Amino acid sequence: MRLFCRLGLLSLFIVCSATALEPLAPDTEQRASIREILHKLDKRHYRHLNIDDTFSSELLDLYLKRLDPTRTYLLASDIAEFEGWRNRLDDELRAGDLDQGFRIFNKLRERLIARLEANVALLESDAKFDFDADESLPIDTDTRAWFKDAAEADDYWRRRLKDGMLRLIMSGKDAKAARELLVKRYKSQLHRASQQQSHDAFELYANTVAGMYDPHTSYMDPRSLENFQISMSLSLEGIGAVLQAEDEYTKIIRVVPGGPADKQGRLRAGDRITGVAQGVDGEMVDVIGWRLDDVVDLIRGKKDSQVRLDILPATSGPAGSSYSVTIVRDQVKLEEQAARGDVITVPSGNEKLRLGIITLPTFYMDFEAYRNRDENFRSTTRDVYNILQTFRTENIDGIILDLRNNGGGSLYEATALTDLFIDPGPVVQIRHANGKVSLDQMAEHPAAYRGPLVVLINRLSASASEIFAGAIQDYGRGLIVGTQTFGKGTVQVMTPLKQGQLKLTESKFYRVSGDSTQERGVLPDIVLPSLYDVKEIGDGSQDRVLRWDRIKPADHDTYKNVDGLVAPLVQRHETRVVTDADWRYLLETLKFAEQNRSIKELPLKRAERERLDHEREVALFDLANAQRKAKGEPPHADLAAWRKEQDALSGEPEDEGDAALPAKPKIDLAHDPLLKETGNILGDYVGLLTKRREKLAGNATGP
Repeated sequence: MRLFCRLGLLSLFIVCSATALEPLAPDTEQRASIREILHKLDKRHYRHLNIDDTFSSELLDLYLKRLDPTRTYLLASDIAEFEGWRNRLDDELRAGDLDQGFRIFNKLRERLIARLEANVALLESDAKFDFDADESLPIDTDTRAWFKDAAEADDYWRRRLKDGMLRLIMSGKDAKAARELLVKRYKSQLHRASQQQSHDAFELYANTVAGMYDPHTSYMDPRSLENFQISMSLSLEGIGAVLQAEDEYTKIIRVVPGGPADKQGRLRAGDRITGVAQGVDGEMVDVIGWRLDDVVDLIRGKKDSQVRLDILPATSGPAGSSYSVTIVRDQVKLEEQAARGDVITVPSGNEKLRLGIITLPTFYMDFEAYRNRDENFRSTTRDVYNILQTFRTENIDGIILDLRNNGGGSLYEATALTDLFIDPGPVVQIRHANGKVSLDQMAEHPAAYRGPLVVLINRLSASASEIFAGAIQDYGRGLIVGTQTFGKGTVQVMTPLKQGQLKLTESKFYRVSGDSTQERGVLPDIVLPSLYDVKEIGDGSQDRVLRWDRIKPADHDTYKNVDGLVAPLVQRHETRVVTDADWRYLLETLKFAEQNRSIKELPLKRAERERLDHEREVALFDLANAQRKAKGEPPHADLAAWRKEQDALSGEPEDEGDAALPAKPKIDLAHDPLLKETGNILGDYVGLLTKRREKLAGNATGP
């Protein structure tokens, strides 16, 4: 039944009149498609699952999580009803029966539409929100139980609407404008929910079935596939960011190196997009609660056009304030993702060492130029080789290969790049769905560089980056510094269906040591602080992830370049950073961000909320001044001066119409304490290697 609801002012009792809401039902083609999907998954997927009662039970849990991830629409009575189907979904799927999956979807749709209509009714009424009352909004979705009844749901949503009003008022809007914006938000969501069709229900349910195998396996129905192909053929560009729907937000998973967002400099993985506007003065469209593909449609546009985004930073936590950023749409050009070489100097005793830094944003190859037999085609390995030759003429003492934020790319290039640093031998093992292990990815040439090497990684280093870093570590060829990597150690293929397309995982990467890179990733020899929440970012943070495991090691040599040196390097590192002002500032700001993320309830009393906002800003202001004082720099005079510097550092234009930004510096050690300290670690490493060689030489000559 479709519910048209009016809320009482005080009791929030929903008085509903009902007209028919036509339930969605599967068609014959969808019933055939689910059987085809199950057949493909059973025959080709790396993970082999039995479609039994256990599968059915876990499928129900995953489906409910995807339908109502924050547990804010369905009631406990709905869940009790679904429990009767817990062990029946497997039998129905094998028979091509989608009825129960659609019934659950229809129940969520009914609750969703009723709630959105109730929200609009309350906001359009003369109901007042008391911002002097001492109450709060629970925001910890991990521990939230299903609402026991409608009254509990009503009370939660009253508080949530109050929070929405408070956020907008504190951002500068008056109460009337805030109400109008929220009404527009919920009417937009209501329109979208009312427009849902059978293919929407099927795509979500089929995607959940596919997602039972692993989070990288997914289904795209014919309509979504057609829209995707049309959008890719148009002259539309984006911002260069990988996005994902999470709860009611569009979340940035990764900023593509060399892309428009990366050039702008402010967006970070974990940030949430709450609004999208076109051009200099286009209306900001509230996109909270939108489908991911609809948000992407708003973000994409003509090359060189501007898009404005409202961003809720990951570091600010749920109670934080948003900001606006202007980005010029463009393609991600190969030359802007290319490897780059720089030279820095670091002190080492009474002398200075010259260190080469190779920044590698992705593993790339210009396939079009290669197919056209262009002898000068660009690739990761070719560009890095040329940088190494330049470094040779500059007499560098060691190299840092910076793989931070490198999400991967060409497997061939990961292997070829490893070949520049090791002698012939295996690079990575691949185990397929049939259990067979292939060892085709081999280094085939003598190493082009044999000197001291440090590989710098972080949580966003993934896939091909993990293959390279893992090989360097397993061979003992160099030192791995940074944080645990992403843990993306699987290979996907696209397979066409009679109706739509299926992406499935068919194989898994293993290091020459036998360790998988899946889930665990690569663990550094020397751990640096993580800028990203490992519970939120990484393959292991997703549902139904393929787990880490081991296979038989591949025969390989070891250089033993790192043996016996990690402990003294860690000791020197820890001693040095104690007195480093930039390092202390980094640790304190990370601690501050973690405290913000750990908030479980938001106060809805305006005075209390403003006090917390002010305390957060003052805390950051004090941290910045403590850093400046420790470095002998003059402190910020006041909060206004500090805010101005923050805008300048983030690259935020002075006004929203001016999206022109200064070029990002190649190497900025002053604002990159992790790279700066990695340089110091490499300097120590060079010194220890030199002493070891001298000792070995002395022992060889003897008295």
